[in-house]
Formats: sequence, structure tokens, C-alpha cells
Amino acid sequence: MVEPRPRAARAAHGGGTLLSAGEPVVWLMAAGLGLALAMIAGLLAMILWNGGATFWPRALVEVSTSDGRVHLGEVSRHERYRPTPEIYARLDPEVRDRAEHDAAAHEGTLGRTLLRTANYDLTGTHFTWIDDFEIEEGGRSEPEWGVTIERLEWGRFYGTPTRAVEQGRTVAEGTEDTWAWFEEVHPRLRSLWRQKRSLETHDVGRVNHELESARLELREAELREGVPPEWIGAWGELQRARQGGSAEEIADAEARVDRIENAGFVPTQAFREAVAEFESREAAGRERFAEIVGEVESLSQRMDGFEVVMRTADGTEAPLEVADIVRAIPQNRLGIVGRLGVYLSRWIEFLVDDPREANSEGGVFPAIFGTVAMTLIMTIAVVPFGVLAALYLREYAKAGPMISAVRIAVNNLAGVPSIVFGVFGLGFFCYVVGASIDELLFEAKLPNPTYGKGGLLWASLTLALLTLPVVIVATEEALAAVPRSMREGSYACGASKWQTIRRIVLPRAMPGIMTGAILAMARGAGEVAPLMLVGAVKLAPELAVDATAPYVHPDRSFMHLGFHIYDLGFQSQNSEAAKPMVFTTTLLLIILIMLLNVIAVWLRTRLRRRFAGSQF
Repeated sequence: MVEPRPRAARAAHGGGTLLSAGEPVVWLMAAGLGLALAMIAGLLAMILWNGGATFWPRALVEVSTSDGRVHLGEVSRHERYRPTPEIYARLDPEVRDRAEHDAAAHEGTLGRTLLRTANYDLTGTHFTWIDDFEIEEGGRSEPEWGVTIERLEWGRFYGTPTRAVEQGRTVAEGTEDTWAWFEEVHPRLRSLWRQKRSLETHDVGRVNHELESARLELREAELREGVPPEWIGAWGELQRARQGGSAEEIADAEARVDRIENAGFVPTQAFREAVAEFESREAAGRERFAEIVGEVESLSQRMDGFEVVMRTADGTEAPLEVADIVRAIPQNRLGIVGRLGVYLSRWIEFLVDDPREANSEGGVFPAIFGTVAMTLIMTIAVVPFGVLAALYLREYAKAGPMISAVRIAVNNLAGVPSIVFGVFGLGFFCYVVGASIDELLFEAKLPNPTYGKGGLLWASLTLALLTLPVVIVATEEALAAVPRSMREGSYACGASKWQTIRRIVLPRAMPGIMTGAILAMARGAGEVAPLMLVGAVKLAPELAVDATAPYVHPDRSFMHLGFHIYDLGFQSQNSEAAKPMVFTTTLLLIILIMLLNVIAVWLRTRLRRRFAGSQF
């Protein structure tokens, strides 16, 4: 008797349908995977192309239109649109003929070019649309001496150098002589500007920090001694009178202090010493501040008066301070090596400098630092708690309604919108925990909050809560994947439960735990909504780590690349000019997350290789 063949075998030999063998479902899943990979690759390719090309110096184009205007700038993009009858009606006959000819050749559409003309301080616009039919015949060229000026303020400037001015005196005329003069004096003036900036930021910051420390120490002494507010106010008036008041005002202030002291309050010797110490430190700080102001004024005088006069495409002349020019680029005169040099210098500035021009120009180093610091603190906070919670649920807790409810709650937390975590972080960490810390440790600073506001620490802990379910679930699955034979072999050798977990289970589950940490880092680093409530700001050049005691400042607000992208895309004064920076910052954020993930994957691979094949 012949045995009947199985259904799968019959389907393979034509005895059944393809659907019964499941092959269409397999092909459907493969097609879905291929489509998803293609979409991801396309998105990454678009970001890479647009972000990588942002800093490449393109040619400056001069365009003459039929209305007699001349425009100079960089081509941003070209597109075609379908015109309305009103557009044809307002055109001159000759221009209308060109427009109709263009439309007839391109299925009724007209072409237009978006030209970045810059010179916002003169024209009030950054970009100009120019229709192709408005361009005069032969009215498009690339002038040899078209120069791009990148400034500290007002954005870019396009024009041609015409003459150089020093202290009101013309020292060079003509394009080539003016450019030679500029290349000679610009590096020296930029060096002076950097010295001035260092004084205004670092040195002034140190003096202000010293004055604030002295004030807080005096305030702490006031709180310890129970100094009445009346005496504090009178003493403050006395200090102000001593600094710049008349002899009569000083005498009146001293008499008021004496009346308060005679009424019952007598400062102790320790408090008088604290007051004398404060006065000494304040006097030294003010003296140092006056010295810095003098040095800054001296540098400003050495920089002032050096101007390069630029002529725009329409003939307007504009003097520009050389010290305020970041770089000047004769783009149409550069070869491939020169363009590559400009490209690299712009990338270096982008990576190591602070933002300027409402974040649309300059660098993003504070945002890079904030993103990395927040991600690392979040990972350090979430992984231990997630692993401990998963260990208890998997190894110690007995199955029952309570444990089932906890697992359901963990799974539900993974689906809660991130903005809800931001609201929770603001209410709990900032207004409850932070306010309590301020009352206990920073009473002298009140009512100005220290930890009772958004900061790097609270943002990291908020995102740690956000990513906690990911770590718990991944860790539980990793613990469950450890073979039971290993546990039993450990128990047979006399090991306790904790010894078995610490020496057998956890090391072999570590690759899975690292997978959870990688997923947590990837999600937390890209979140923006919670950060808007608990610490991320538009501009925070002061980093959370610096050279002033206590050197680490987790209470400070910070910049984040994700929030920086949001700010450029939706809060920028000129969204069109900020669009390339959006792609560039997005590319940088992706690269940063990839680097963090590569490090974590490398660690996971080493752990997996170390414990591969370890079986009882």
C-alpha cells in the first residue's frame, strides 16, 4: 500500500497550490523588507547628499533681468511652475513672447530660479525668485571677482571689493589691490577679535563667578546669623554710597546702620569678618573687571577703522568692518583645491565653534556636547535600574496578578507619548526634587532656582524614564535565553542563587542587555519634545563642564542637536537659508548616534565572543 505524501510535498510537486505552501507570504515579507530598506537608504542618501553639499562653495552668478535690475548670488534651486493668465497680462510684449515660447517648449510650464542674493541689511531680503523668461539674452554670467563675505552679523554679503580704508583714509583702490590689502590685514584683525572675545567671555565670566561666589558666601553668613532684612538694606545702601556717593550720603547711610544696631541687632565678630572678606573680594573683582574693560577697549581701538568697501550688483557701495568678517571667498576664482579648503574650514567651524545669527550660521559644538553628555548620563542612569528591575521580575518574583500587572504597566509605558514624560519630568524632577534640593543646599541662591528648573541632569533622568521599558524588556529576554542547564550546573557545584546570577547568568545575558542599552541610546538621543520642557534651550554657550569650581554643572541648561534642528526648521527668521543647515545638523546627529551605537555594538560583540560556546 502506497503511503500518501505530506501536503508540503504534494504542493512542491504540483499537487497543491502555492498559497498552501506559504510561498506568496514569504515573497510578500521579502518585498516589504526590501521596500523598507530602500526607503531607509533613500532617506539617508538624501540627508547625506544635501547635508554634505551645504558647505561646498558654489559659483556666484550675476543675472540681468528685463526690468533693468542686476542680481548677484548663489543658485539655490531651479523649478518649473504652471503660470496663470495674470502673469502673462503684466508682461511686456517682448518678454511675453519669450515666456510663451518657454511654456510651449515645456508643456505649458515656466522655469524660475531661486537666487540667494543675501545683503539683507541693504535689501531686506535673503532670496529672490527670477523667472527664466525675464533674463536678458546673454544676461547670465559668473563674474571673476564676485566675493562672498561671511559676517558675524546680518548674514552673508555678495559683492566686489573696490577700495580699502584705514582710519578714514583710502589705502588701496581697485579690486586686485583691495583684495591684496584685505588678505594682509584680515588675519591680524581676526586674531585681535579672538583676543577680545576671550576677554569678554572667559575672563569676564571668571570675574562674575568670583563676585557671585563672594555674594553667596556672605548670604550664607547672613542666614546663619539671622541678620534682619532692615540691616541688610541699610548696609547695601552704605556700600553703594561708598562707591560713588557724596560725603553726606555716606554719613546718612552709616547713621542708619548705627540706628539699627543700637535697636538690638549687633553683628558678631564672625559676621563682621565675613562682611570684610566680601568687601575685599568685591573690590578686587571690580578692579579686575575694570582692567578687562580697559583691555577690551584697547583691542577695539586697534580694530576699528579698517574697512573694505564692497560694490553690490546694483552699484551700491557698502563699507564692511574687516574685524567682523569671518571669511571672504572669491568663489569664481577658486580651483578644486581652493574650494576643498573652504569646504573643510567651514566644516571645522561647524564642529568646533558656537552658533551665530540665530543659530543659522557658525558652529554647533555646544549642541554636540549637550547631546553626547545627555545620552551618556541617560544610559548610565537607565541601564542599572532597568537590569535590576528585569532581574527581580525574571529571577526572584513569583508569578501572580501583581507581577502580571507590573509587566503590563511596563509594556504600556513604552507606548506613552514622549511629551507626557516631559511634563512629568518638569513637575517631579524640577518642581519637587529640584526645589527640595534648593531649599536644603542652595538656600542662599533663592529665589533664583539652581536645581528647581530645567537642566542637563533632569533632562537625562526624564529620558531615562522614557527608555526604561526598552531596557527592562530586552534584559528579561536576554535572561530567559540563558540555558537552564547552566543554572543547574552552578547550583550542583554549590553556588547560591546570587552567585549563579552574578557569575553565570548576567555575563551570558550581557550581549542582550547591551542590545537594550543600544536601543535606549538610539531612542533617547533623538527625542526632542521632553527636552523642550526640562532643559534644552535655543542658545547655551556655557557648557556643563568648565574650568570654574565645582567644574561639573549638571543644573545648567544645554543645547541639543535634535532641538537645534527643530529651531532651524521652524523658528528661524529665514527658513530657506536655514534649510541646508537642517540637513547638515541632521547628518551630524545621525553620525553621532551611529558612533555611540558602534561603540556599544563593539562591546556587545566582544562579550558575545567571550562567552560563545560556554555550555554545561
